[in-house]
Amino acid sequence: MGKIQLLSEHIANQIAAGEVVERPSSVVKELVENSVDAGSTRIDVTIEEGGLQLIRVSDNGSGMALEDCELAFQRHATSKISTSKDLFSIRTLGFRGEALPSIASVSRLECVTSSTNDGLGRKISIEGGTIRSVEETAASRGTEVSVRELFYNTPARLKYMKTIQTELGHISDYLYRLALAHPGIAFSLKHNSNLLLQTLGNGDLLQVIAGIYGTAIGKQMLPIQVESLDYTITGFVAKPEMTRANRGGISTIVNGRYVRNFALNQALLQGYHTLLPINRYPVAVLHIGMDPALVDVNVHPSKLEVRFSKEAELTALIEAEVKRLFGRQVLIPQGMKPAAPKGAYVQEQLDLTRTVEPAAGSSASTPAASSAIPIPLPDSTIQRVSVDSESTVLPQVKEAGTSYRPESVSISRPPAVEPQRSSTAPATSGTSYSSRPSSPSNNSYTSTAGSNPRSMSIQQQRRTNEAFMDLLPSKQEGEAPTLPAFPRLDPIGQMHGTYLVAQNEEGLFLIDQHAAHERINYEYYYERFGNPAEASQELLVPITLEFTPSEAGIIAEKLSLFEQAGVYMEAFGGNTFLVRAHPHWFPSGEEKGIVEDMCEWVLSEKKAVDIAKLREKAAIMCSCKASIKANQGLSVLEMETLIDRLSGCRNPYTCPHGRPIVVSFTTYELEKMFKRVM
Repeated sequence: MGKIQLLSEHIANQIAAGEVVERPSSVVKELVENSVDAGSTRIDVTIEEGGLQLIRVSDNGSGMALEDCELAFQRHATSKISTSKDLFSIRTLGFRGEALPSIASVSRLECVTSSTNDGLGRKISIEGGTIRSVEETAASRGTEVSVRELFYNTPARLKYMKTIQTELGHISDYLYRLALAHPGIAFSLKHNSNLLLQTLGNGDLLQVIAGIYGTAIGKQMLPIQVESLDYTITGFVAKPEMTRANRGGISTIVNGRYVRNFALNQALLQGYHTLLPINRYPVAVLHIGMDPALVDVNVHPSKLEVRFSKEAELTALIEAEVKRLFGRQVLIPQGMKPAAPKGAYVQEQLDLTRTVEPAAGSSASTPAASSAIPIPLPDSTIQRVSVDSESTVLPQVKEAGTSYRPESVSISRPPAVEPQRSSTAPATSGTSYSSRPSSPSNNSYTSTAGSNPRSMSIQQQRRTNEAFMDLLPSKQEGEAPTLPAFPRLDPIGQMHGTYLVAQNEEGLFLIDQHAAHERINYEYYYERFGNPAEASQELLVPITLEFTPSEAGIIAEKLSLFEQAGVYMEAFGGNTFLVRAHPHWFPSGEEKGIVEDMCEWVLSEKKAVDIAKLREKAAIMCSCKASIKANQGLSVLEMETLIDRLSGCRNPYTCPHGRPIVVSFTTYELEKMFKRVM
């Protein structure tokens, strides 16, 4: 006798259930997708004990005719595909015809459905894949499917189910995605009589996002909309300040179907680029519309993974549009701006701002002469005060109840502090600070805290300021400002030698001086790495690098990549390599460390190394090592120079690692803190 035999319908359904029904969330997915395909405007999901005890899905869709009720639970029965051509233009969520019979084979299922409004329907009961009863019953238009005791006849599957909270988490997560995919449908989810999700179904996607992720995130979402010949992309992406520890906040929806696609997620992250901190991910909901012929949704039984025929064009479109969106935004993190209640008492404010007149013989256009300095006013008449041997006349305050107008006075700012060379920087005889090339270098100049400005000559002060400016790349002539323009900030101090304190008419700003300098240097080095070969200089004493045998083999294959980045290396026998040349604008004293970091990054890349990414990583390494560090005092002119260079950057809001550079406190927030606004 032959050994091959046909499986019974019951066993075949149980095998199919192993592919389709992995856990309770799989049942919810299949049933809710059928409700969506039925044209429902309201879908209610009820769960008990994580879905193992009960899953009930009811909708107000088209329902099933009486003759279709039994046929729907047969294998490969579907109303969504008629010919093989339909597989190339799938517009529904469910189409395989395996879900209902697979679910019924591992549970006790009851289905009540009606396709009319006459109050008559049909109820079918199935237990372990066997139909127990079919009868007519009273029912409103729509379908209600109840699945009880899931996996009761497959104890091995039941044994490996996770905790109730874990299974509930999978169910709620998918319901959230489906609600984001179909904001025009009112969804509700209850677990053990506790309401977990409720949407209005009014088509407002932002309202659904706020209901799922919270109003704080909802207020930080930015709309995105772009269209090409093949794709239409709409949705919302969060500002970089709103991040999560995983990719769970990213939802990509293709033709109304939530999908998981690595390439689309990477395109979104590339759009954020240096705006995100390391290991942080954004919240985003992208609706992608396309011709069904351009996507294959039948590559996996769960239908969560899809393939695109023009994936490169789609990812490029997403990345470009996200970058364009953030290029139009001011990305300075701010506190909440609650509206002042009607009838609120606002304390009257006096204008205490005075202008600084230029010193005799100086230009009125200098930064020191154009600043406005707020001054405190004592209760009594203010006397003449001596500042650096120059007198400052303060306004005479009139008696209480009378108005006054501050007079313009002159005040001299303390000169910049003379910086000192770092002990690691090579001494160059016969070269003054001002003769150094205008390019970033190592932290060779540090302000000396506590030095006496009066003991410095005018020439020393000028050399000090010029030396610090040499640390910053010069702004290019005719350079277009960032759109929208970076706000004008006037420095008023420094906190802990690390944060600059600045102000403008909008409020108070804190600036991370290291992050700001790092952004300036990054954009400078990024441009330089675009053509590094012309800037390479041969070394008198080559740099020696050693690797393990396996690492040496990889580096030997990638020498051409290093040459494209301006670093010329050659094998020196064994596992040793010599660096013969590198760009002359590498930070002084950090050349070996930068080349080593570049090698480590190349070794860590498992895929093919992209020269553009190598240049970007090298630019980040150079910018970090060449930037001023924390706990370094700066003069007022040095602060102004740093802010001025930062305002000329293409992205002055985050450092290359994604950390924020500027944080603001609005005037209204400060007034609320001090109870000036009640």
